Amino acid sequence: MEPERPDARNGFGLPRQVRITASDEIRSLFRRGKRSKTRHLDAFVSPSPAGVARLGVVVPKHKRTIVQRNLLKRRLRELGRTLLLPALGNCGAPFDVLFRARPEAYTAPFAALRDEVAALTKELCSRAR
Repeated sequence: MEPERPDARNGFGLPRQVRITASDEIRSLFRRGKRSKTRHLDAFVSPSPAGVARLGVVVPKHKRTIVQRNLLKRRLRELGRTLLLPALGNCGAPFDVLFRARPEAYTAPFAALRDEVAALTKELCSRAR
């Protein structure tokens, strides 16, 4: 018998209903979303038309390799999955959140990104009350 692999069916991964992947939705968030700037990220936040908190991640090239871009995308998705989305769900804040990485994000340690996402999450939950 083959051992179970951790994946979306077993609680890991980002469920499809909470992803923002369509280019027209991303462009719309850039236009209508309220921008919050941090040292390493720009976060665009708008009420979700889906009624549930959703996450999108945009990582521009900034003259980096695809390996560096993929690492940063994985880090941001993981922070959204483990910190942002559960907290927004618990405080009843159905927001669409789009992270856009700034050039400084490529050299940022994971802890710094985590702290920025945690501060943004706290701000969004207080805004929802």
